[in-house]
Amino acid sequence: MKLALIRSAYMSLRAHQVRPGSRFTGFSRRCLPIGITSSRLSLRAASATSSTGTNPKLTGNFGVQSQKGDESDYDNHVRKVVQSTREAIVTLQKRNPAIQPLLAILQAGEDDSMLEINKKMAVKIGLNITQICLVKECSEDDIVEELLKLNDDPKVHGIYLHLPPASITSRVLNTLKPEKDIEGISDLNMGRLIRGDLSKGFVPPLASAVLDLLENHDTPLEGKTVLLVGGEGPLQLAVQCLIERSGMVTLKSHWSSKSLQAQVMQADAVVLLDVGNMYVPPTWIRPGAAIIYCKPALEKDENAFGLSSKSGLESLTAAYRTQNVVRSCSRWLKGQEYRPWHLRSLKLQPLTPVPSDLEISRAQIPKPVDQLAEEIGLLPEELEAYGRSKAKVRLSVLERLQSQPNGKYILVAGITPTPLGEGKSTVTVGLVQALSAHLRLNSFACLRQPSQGPTFGFNLHLTGDIHAITAANNLVAAAIDARMLHEATQSDKALFNRLVPSVNGVRKFSPIQISRLQRLGIRKTDPASLTPEEINAFVRLDLDPSKITWQRVVDTNDRFLRKITVGQASSEKGQIRETGFDIAVASEIMAILALADSLGDMKNRLARMVVGTSRSGQPITAEDLGVSGALAVLMKDAIKPTLMQTLEGTPVFVHAGPFANIAHGNSSVLADKLALKLVGQDGFVVTEAGFGADIGMEKFFNIKCRASGLRPSVVVLVATVRALKMHGGGPNVGQHSAVNLSLVAGGCRSNLRKQIQIVHLFGVPVVVAVNVFKTDTQAEIDLVCQIAKECGASDALPCNHWAQGGRGCSELAQAVKEAASKPSDYQFLYNTEMSIVEKIRTIAQRVYGADDIELSPEAKTKTDYYHQQGYGSLPICMAKTHLSLSHMPDKKGAPTGFVLPIRDVRASIGAGFIYPLVGTMSTMPGLPTRPCFYDIDLDPVTEEITGLF
Repeated sequence: MKLALIRSAYMSLRAHQVRPGSRFTGFSRRCLPIGITSSRLSLRAASATSSTGTNPKLTGNFGVQSQKGDESDYDNHVRKVVQSTREAIVTLQKRNPAIQPLLAILQAGEDDSMLEINKKMAVKIGLNITQICLVKECSEDDIVEELLKLNDDPKVHGIYLHLPPASITSRVLNTLKPEKDIEGISDLNMGRLIRGDLSKGFVPPLASAVLDLLENHDTPLEGKTVLLVGGEGPLQLAVQCLIERSGMVTLKSHWSSKSLQAQVMQADAVVLLDVGNMYVPPTWIRPGAAIIYCKPALEKDENAFGLSSKSGLESLTAAYRTQNVVRSCSRWLKGQEYRPWHLRSLKLQPLTPVPSDLEISRAQIPKPVDQLAEEIGLLPEELEAYGRSKAKVRLSVLERLQSQPNGKYILVAGITPTPLGEGKSTVTVGLVQALSAHLRLNSFACLRQPSQGPTFGFNLHLTGDIHAITAANNLVAAAIDARMLHEATQSDKALFNRLVPSVNGVRKFSPIQISRLQRLGIRKTDPASLTPEEINAFVRLDLDPSKITWQRVVDTNDRFLRKITVGQASSEKGQIRETGFDIAVASEIMAILALADSLGDMKNRLARMVVGTSRSGQPITAEDLGVSGALAVLMKDAIKPTLMQTLEGTPVFVHAGPFANIAHGNSSVLADKLALKLVGQDGFVVTEAGFGADIGMEKFFNIKCRASGLRPSVVVLVATVRALKMHGGGPNVGQHSAVNLSLVAGGCRSNLRKQIQIVHLFGVPVVVAVNVFKTDTQAEIDLVCQIAKECGASDALPCNHWAQGGRGCSELAQAVKEAASKPSDYQFLYNTEMSIVEKIRTIAQRVYGADDIELSPEAKTKTDYYHQQGYGSLPICMAKTHLSLSHMPDKKGAPTGFVLPIRDVRASIGAGFIYPLVGTMSTMPGLPTRPCFYDIDLDPVTEEITGLF
């Protein structure tokens, strides 16, 4: 019955012929394609006659058809391997029901005569097989090209090269991925075998089969001599290693050796490799000795004691081959699981006085990024290197680790800063260095990418994310102006013919055009079926030039681009309008990059971006322009976070860079999510929010956490003595450096207290980090820590990371660890179903300390319009100064008794928030009198950059 089933399956598959260069794959566990190969070598096995030449007495257990007992023993060997392999598959599929081990056979030509045994074995075990038939005269390049495809295919778990020996070149072997080399022929796997390390490598199936038969010979062969004849190369080496590890002694000989007969007669077992036309007479074999013939399966052997070509080692070899495939699949699944970190921290040697940042950076040699990635559990295929020390990380990590619990989520915020900043980013880096390099806890920093603009500013392009945003943003701007021009100068018919051109006599809508038709309520897909009215609605966006909200961007502070006039060339036919430029990081596309949680989510958000309003008052989106798909293409690499490292070799994701005063001011959701999976349940992810807690942190909680679904465990609030003196009534920074505990206390009891209260609004514990400067005194530092705890901080500690690296933040790290272990009572500040005005009022009163808000007539009109369009339930992203809790930059401390003016209200529908403009906010900074570019230079010989910091 079983034989009939196998024959039936085989015959049904014979109908599917595979042509050279084609690919054919089994679609189910038991439905296999033709062309399933057997081993390239088969067995002729028997025991021998006595040396006297009497009738042969066959005592070996090697599949001899004329001896039923021997054949049964051989079949038992095969059945045992098949049974154990089948059980292994069942175990795999219990863990992952969707997994299906797949063997790929790469062969030259269409000869299927050697494939039947592997096909039968696959049916017995439940293995899928794909066969790739190259032309018989295929080149090395053809083989390598196909191998690279198989290497990269995650569904393929084993590759069998069924090729002529001359085709298996060093280049081919070096191309073959060792993890899929189930024949064990690559240099790496052979080296592992010799070394005895089989945890990652594979034993060649034929070698396993030979050893199996020798170990189960009638007479125990331990301590006995096994003669290997012929077959120089990997097979002989593998057989020799296995035999010697089993306690047997190996001798080697050649077919041309004059002493071959004597060696054969003295051996307890003989393994004949690379037989060819060679033959060992029965009279040479000592009584009871085992002899195994390994030769090409298609070669006829008239002297093999009457054995057929299917009665030898082929079945056992095929069984071990499938076992290797299943073992490879199991290792692949294991490799997809969370990997414990083996992070090697880099040593720092702090110097006094502290050198410049640039000198410190150059004194440290970073780890290669692929090494860092391996240390933190990333797979090689999840990394896209950009040079030696940075790389993009693929989002597939999230799918691989979807069942992995998240680590602890830590937010670094700050008090209201001075114009110089108070060091939130440096505290973030110091904290993760302390956690990883000194407390030995997995930790990840997630930072924003700095804009080129403010410093003239220098990110040195990094991996080009901001350039991608600039390109995408300006493509939208170009599409807007081009569409208005074409609508103004063409009839409906001409527009339709150009928007839906006839190609080879066929006119059809693109998918994005069908989406627009559906939004218009037109359920048609045939362009010829549209009525004139439907054509008019389809081709006319009818944008109102005075209500276009989209501007061009550039990542340089250029004040003269704040207001410009476009369309002045005669070719634009009078389509002149006023517009302007924003800095690139103010683009809505930057906010989308930071808030998207997948490539699909980003694409949908890009499509929803509103670029203006039609003359009839309808919002016009990027999808209406037909440009959203192209935007996703421009942004497809930018959505992947960039992996870098700190000075102490701890991992950092640098991704997205929206400003906190004119956008939501946080690094990307995706970077945080990836990091939280990678650090493990007991690890820490430290991210930072721009400017003070009233700005970046409030948006982190109310916007970013709503989008991500993540909840922080602790907030680290950064304060400096210099900023607290300013908030306590002292002069601006740089004008007051003398010790003044009264000013410090005043700043603590005003601004620091208020910022701690803001954190408590969200039910999260807060640890105050005092970023120590060399001008600070111990009395000042102690006073800040004392008052911070009086104001409700869980703890308050000085941080000396600037001078000491991670060690200078060890106490802070310990305090954060303890605070994160306690339960929090997280809550949002407002319900998004509240009206836009009430949400603005809630932020103004509870966060800023305002008495009330005052909307301009334009702002009131906008809020009514957004409610009418269905945008009223979006969260609020306040655009206001970062230099004060109020809208007045000169009001320090914790101002009260003021009314917050709302000059305008705008909407970033793709990003998913409404942003009110408080007072006058510029979205394009200007260069100062002396920009940093005066100090920046390049050594043309060493290519070293000077003057960055």
